Formats: sequence, C-alpha cells, structure tokens
Amino acid sequence: MSENQEPRIEFFKNISEDLSHVSLRRNKSTGERNVLFIFEELKSLSILNSYTKGGAKDITLIDSEGEISVYPSSFRLIFGGDEGDELRKVECEFAIDREEHWERFMRFMHRYADANEMGYQDK
Repeated sequence: MSENQEPRIEFFKNISEDLSHVSLRRNKSTGERNVLFIFEELKSLSILNSYTKGGAKDITLIDSEGEISVYPSSFRLIFGGDEGDELRKVECEFAIDREEHWERFMRFMHRYADANEMGYQDK
C-alpha cells in the first residue's frame, strides 16, 4: 500500500463509507475488545440488499499499512421519521480478541480520525 493511502472503510469494494461515531469497549472478564461503528448514512445502501442476501460478509478497513477485514457480529439498520422509513443510523459491531490485531486496528483508527477530523474521548 502507498504511504499516502487515505484511510477508508468499505462494505463494498471501492465504495468508501463515512464513519459517524465509534465506541470501543473491553470485556473485563474475557479481555475481548468490542468495537461499535455507527454510520449516519451508507453510500452503499443501494446495494445493501445484496448484503442481507449473502453478498458482503466483511468490512474492509484500508490505510497505508494495507487492508484489515473484520466480520461483524451484529449489523443493525435503524429507521425513524414520520413514516418510519428514514435511515437514522447504521450500527456495526465486531470483536477483536488478539492484542496485535487490536494494536493494528488502533493504528488504523488514529489515521482515520486524523484524516476525517475526528477526536478521541476517553470515558
């Protein structure tokens, strides 16, 4: 990968999505880390139907180090509005159980945050 590779998140190849929020949690008893991505909209929504019918099964995180494939344990579309058909947000959750994978994921997240003017807030 190019050192100038802009970090991006893709559900489908070459359709970059804009992350709205991320929540990082750790299970104190198992040590497993859970990541919750929240998107306010999806550019790939027009082809999302193929996701539910066995299309895409992973999310690709791309940056200057290469690609990371993550497999969601949960994927929820949340609708609202007067008619209940307006997409409010998309929640995508996955677990990371190995320390070296967590470290690589965090390097990606720092690059993504810097490139998209996002901040990190520790609770």
